[in-house]
Amino acid sequence: MAATHAIGAVPARGADALLVRRASVVHRLPAQAKLVALLAFVVVVVATPASAWPAFVAYAGLLAAVVVIARLPLATVARRMLVETPFVVFALLMPFVASGPQVDVLGLSVSRSGLVGGALLLAKATLGVVAAIVLAATTESRDMLVGLEKLRLPTVLVSIIAFAVRYLAIASDDLERARIARLARGGSGRRASALKAVAGTAGSTFVRTYERGERVHRAMLARGLDGPMPVLSGRTTTATEWRTAFALPVAALVALVVAVLA
Repeated sequence: MAATHAIGAVPARGADALLVRRASVVHRLPAQAKLVALLAFVVVVVATPASAWPAFVAYAGLLAAVVVIARLPLATVARRMLVETPFVVFALLMPFVASGPQVDVLGLSVSRSGLVGGALLLAKATLGVVAAIVLAATTESRDMLVGLEKLRLPTVLVSIIAFAVRYLAIASDDLERARIARLARGGSGRRASALKAVAGTAGSTFVRTYERGERVHRAMLARGLDGPMPVLSGRTTTATEWRTAFALPVAALVALVVAVLA
């Protein structure tokens, strides 16, 4: 039992840094139900053809409703959406690099297929990113590990993820201490001139993290570990919770069918 708690106990500033603590229906749902619902929703979004644009509007409305129900700050969601910046840049470039018939948009001649493809990519990427943001903001890291285990993910993979989550904060602290030490010794805080020092710091941090993992493994073997890690404890998901979690993908599927048949 002690080993079980050790796997799940992660600092809030590390793996749970994305968690927004609120009392909501979305927060109370088991992680396994939210994971399956997220996967089902993403499958529906990805399967939506370019001709069913009303469906994307419905998806956005459904996600906005989930954000409101989860009581997540809109500013936090908007700030975390910056992670999709590479997709935005790629989507904006597609009309200019794709081939095919040309159309005029704001005085510029762009590819019609590239314009449609870029808009479709941007819509699907944005919906997927927002759905992932909601999951990360409403689910603790330990609950996520329990959910993966409940979904029969290979035990070895769950253990690897658990240790990666557990030592994420430690590696982050090592990097921060190294940065402060570099500045205290007269190092420049500007990014261009600090790239070499940052690269060296990242390399040494990787080596220390690897050595720490070796020490932890030897300590676990010395304490009698002879196989898979202990199973994380978690309650059984009720039928009501499954229905609540699947309200989003089912509503999205209905919107897709209506948009395709309209």
